[in-house]
Amino acid sequence: MGVRTAVVGASGYAGGELLRLLDLHPTLELTTLVAAGNAGRPVGAVHPQLATLADLPLADIDDADLGGTEVVFLALPHGASAALVDRLDPDAVVIDLGADFRLSDAADWQRWYPGDHAGTWPYGLAELPGAREQLSGARRIANPGCYATAIALAYAPLLAAGLVAPSDLVVVAASGTTGAGRGPAVNLLASEVLGGVTAYKVAGAHQHLGEVRQTLQALDGGEVSLSFTPLLVPMSRGILATCTASLSPDAGAEQIRSAFAGYADEPFVHLLPEGQWPRTAATTGSNSAHLQVGVDEDANRAVVIVALDNLGKGAAGQAIQNANLALGFDETTGLPVNGIGQ
Repeated sequence: MGVRTAVVGASGYAGGELLRLLDLHPTLELTTLVAAGNAGRPVGAVHPQLATLADLPLADIDDADLGGTEVVFLALPHGASAALVDRLDPDAVVIDLGADFRLSDAADWQRWYPGDHAGTWPYGLAELPGAREQLSGARRIANPGCYATAIALAYAPLLAAGLVAPSDLVVVAASGTTGAGRGPAVNLLASEVLGGVTAYKVAGAHQHLGEVRQTLQALDGGEVSLSFTPLLVPMSRGILATCTASLSPDAGAEQIRSAFAGYADEPFVHLLPEGQWPRTAATTGSNSAHLQVGVDEDANRAVVIVALDNLGKGAAGQAIQNANLALGFDETTGLPVNGIGQ
């Protein structure tokens, strides 16, 4: 028998991707699936793509036995995970895909989210400096947000090497509609989304900003100034982030590209050959992030483009990567590196 695993929030987009990937995992065994609004229905009624899991039942949270599970993935709306933690075995590995435990500052939490600050867990972006040491053997892990993952991967090498000005970071990032979750909303109807692109939560209004600033400030050791403009584009999944920054004195194209050499040994972060730019379709279905870097000499700015699957490296795939690290498995276990392409 494998490691008993529960998914709470199994009927959402991230929850469905968790089920798909966990079905491929050789050790994590799905034993409890929880879905509030879809409780009582089989998996196949909610996720028809999951043919091998179609007959598994979705339980109500009040009826689910979570006490015997060894790994619990919480794929819930922001603010909902904290209330469940006391019901879980303290020795279980719990990965929260929401924001409940990402922020270390209570005032920062109050700015972006309703309710009380629940605390802080180790931040589950393994590719950041020193992160693997914190995640190995951890029992509680806060999974990063999808935008936050892309932005941190773009800026981490540059800030760590002092190659860009932390006071002048600008991000314009496009996301597919699954990034907003599965709840019904007029602005996510096909007739509203198809055929156009729109900005949303602009001018410092996006909730990932607090998380991103916290991460980048830890890398730089000081304050950062980040302008972030998210775009909703007519595709179901994927993120393409364009991240720029003013160059530090004497920083040039060679130093900028060399700063990303540290990703060469990363299984899921791929710096593309020069001249090849990331495409969201190339990462779909994978736990990979594709990056390309350049220098805009006229503007004296570094440019980093990042593509990833918001349900993969931006959510479910990253959560399983973190569970692997916590349990002492090879972190790539059960996770696809290759995307499905087109």
